[in-house]
Amino acid sequence: MNALLSGFLPVFALIALGWGLKVARFLPEDGWRPVERLTYFVFYPAFLIPGIWNADFTGGGAGVVALATLAGAMLMALITFMAKPLIKVSDAAYTSVFQGVIRWNGFVFLPVAASIFGQESVGLAAVALGALIPSINIVCVLVLAKWGVGQGGGWRMVGRSLWVNPIIWSCVIGTALNLTGLRPPDILMTPFDMLGGAAIVLGLMVAGAGLSFRDAAGRPVVVGLVTAAKLLVLPLVMAGFAILLGADRTALGIVLLAGSAPGAAASYVLARQMGGDAPLMAAVVAFTTLGALFTMPLMLFLFGFL
Repeated sequence: MNALLSGFLPVFALIALGWGLKVARFLPEDGWRPVERLTYFVFYPAFLIPGIWNADFTGGGAGVVALATLAGAMLMALITFMAKPLIKVSDAAYTSVFQGVIRWNGFVFLPVAASIFGQESVGLAAVALGALIPSINIVCVLVLAKWGVGQGGGWRMVGRSLWVNPIIWSCVIGTALNLTGLRPPDILMTPFDMLGGAAIVLGLMVAGAGLSFRDAAGRPVVVGLVTAAKLLVLPLVMAGFAILLGADRTALGIVLLAGSAPGAAASYVLARQMGGDAPLMAAVVAFTTLGALFTMPLMLFLFGFL
């Protein structure tokens, strides 16, 4: 119970605070965008780079985390693709169903992982990010290029999104520094720690400010099914792969949290840019975020972590 309270409630309290501030119009609508950009391009790299730099990858957990999360996400993507004829929605809405099933929010996943498994787990959590971000971006852009209205962007968009993605660059830089065998000096770690603390707080508040529940009322069945697939089925599939690959306890826990993390706000932006159903996407992100408050601890409880 202490792990539940300390690991989850503060995270979702900050999400709720961000949502409440947006509803109260504490900042103008456009005021959240520079906060999000600053968090994404400055604070989050400062949080990830030292975490990966200090990580101990000698136990083999990193490989299991990468393979299990990637295999689980790609299997769910394949199932969702094959089920398209059975999903009675428009092509644009289908792209949002597809994104909703496999995309996830690192702003929520990372602080929960660090709270539950300790700061040393950040390196393993970053491995999941590094494995999933490029692959999921590519697959989702291909689906949108095929079925999105106007089919905008295509390969040029996916290439640019990966090239300028600060999370990917943070993983690359942190891994390169880790491989040198050098340890970061304290004089460097102090500003990293200060910036990293801001990443967690602002990242979660930005995630909350991006939530929109108003578009779910007209399509509760679709939103409910996508939410269930994302929060209940995906983590179990990923965990199955992790167990088959011989994951240790920490690696299995990281995989469960990665799978049960809520949908990513970036999926709404991509839907808007490439002709997807952006209102449906916004509703899926909102309800997976709300549902993750319950399903993330549920997954850890089912596997004996809580």
